Amino acid sequence: MSAKVRDKCGVIGISSRSSDVSLSLYNALIALQHRGQESCGITVLSSGLWVPGLETRNSKLETHRGMGLVMRVFSEVDLERMKGNAGIGHVRYSTTGVSDARNAQPFFTDNIAIAYNGNLTNYKSVKRKLESKGIKFETDSDTEVILRILDNELVPPKEGGKERKAQVFSACKKLMGEIEGAYSVAAVTAQGELIALRDPFGFKPFCLGRKGDAHYVCSESAALDAVGAEFARDIKPGGAVYIDPSGKLDSAQVVASKKRAFCMFEFVYFARPDSVIEGRTVEAVRLRLGEKLAEMKKLAVDLVIPVPDSGRSAALGYHMATGIPMKEALIKNRYIHRTFIMPDHDKRKRLVGLKLNVIQSFVNGKKVALVDDSIVRGNTMKRIVELVRNAEAKEVHLLISCPPIIAPCFMGVDFPTSHELIASGNTVEQIRKELGVDSLTYLSLEKLHEAIGLKGLCDACLTKEYPIEIAK
Repeated sequence: MSAKVRDKCGVIGISSRSSDVSLSLYNALIALQHRGQESCGITVLSSGLWVPGLETRNSKLETHRGMGLVMRVFSEVDLERMKGNAGIGHVRYSTTGVSDARNAQPFFTDNIAIAYNGNLTNYKSVKRKLESKGIKFETDSDTEVILRILDNELVPPKEGGKERKAQVFSACKKLMGEIEGAYSVAAVTAQGELIALRDPFGFKPFCLGRKGDAHYVCSESAALDAVGAEFARDIKPGGAVYIDPSGKLDSAQVVASKKRAFCMFEFVYFARPDSVIEGRTVEAVRLRLGEKLAEMKKLAVDLVIPVPDSGRSAALGYHMATGIPMKEALIKNRYIHRTFIMPDHDKRKRLVGLKLNVIQSFVNGKKVALVDDSIVRGNTMKRIVELVRNAEAKEVHLLISCPPIIAPCFMGVDFPTSHELIASGNTVEQIRKELGVDSLTYLSLEKLHEAIGLKGLCDACLTKEYPIEIAK
């Protein structure tokens, strides 16, 4: 993806009756690092492991957060002191709130900590409502709205398994009745409970896993693979999961899911290719996107060149469908962050030249087709085309495995204003000229839906047809 939008975030939660979860949380966050590189954090119930028959626990929530990648933020010492049998973790980029340590997740009180993936469309009005009731806020993040509601509804905790379970599901229902937008939430309480809930539209991926006596909730199945857990199922839209301190799991449909609206961009770009989301392997979908491009247009070119890394799968699908040779003529510097997830436009632009280099002998005198997953702002792609032309390619064509992005996303994807989008108000021909390519082909909306094969997709950024009303 060129001048990429940023992914939403990544969430993991683990509850185990007999094992420390801190290292598994850490490893899962590394597996989810692609979903956010600005900050990360882990919260665990830090005072020892659960013992059958023990009625009271002298426990507290221990949180460590910081700016940067997971492996930089956490040391062995950090993980050693954060021993516990229940916890949550988070990797972040900012959709709302400034990009600094104050907004790193998990957010916490003395009673509960939460990690959340998404974006609330009405958080400002909900925040004002809560403030009018005397609830004080410490940040400008929508995450804190979720935290304050759950903290208010779950404290003091009711005694007894059935009463507490009913209290938790009631709190989830209360929360879902107040907030609007996209959200997958994992929470750990000071009582040693793990709670997960997903918005009624199911915008974001969220799944359950199991390993021995441990339960997992996470944004992608690849995180389960990283810790040796097995995928159990996707958490249902409008559903909540409650795992009590003894490890007993209960789930409930707390609000009705009247309409599905899963983010199509997860399949196009965000998710790891080895994840299984909504019953579909992401890599298989991306190969089909390339095959669908071939159905639309078989170019008379000498070479197919993937834009690494996000364009590789679609390029391979196009290559297999057309028989046109494919070579990795664009070489990526692995030590440069994903440009789409960088929070600053100027930083993204400066990094393009450092991030990619062209193997001139592969493209010199050749007619080439660049393949990428999408174009958002167009700045990075324009620079890539310049690099290929400077390597003396005879012709440069561009294939994009997603339709033109013409509208803002209010569900957590980082293109919030129309003026940032190169396809907003411009024709394909105008974009072609701006990028400096000989031809430009976008995948059609119909072919996109065929390739994904999932009913109930959110494609509002392509159609301007939003599944929910957007608060002004």
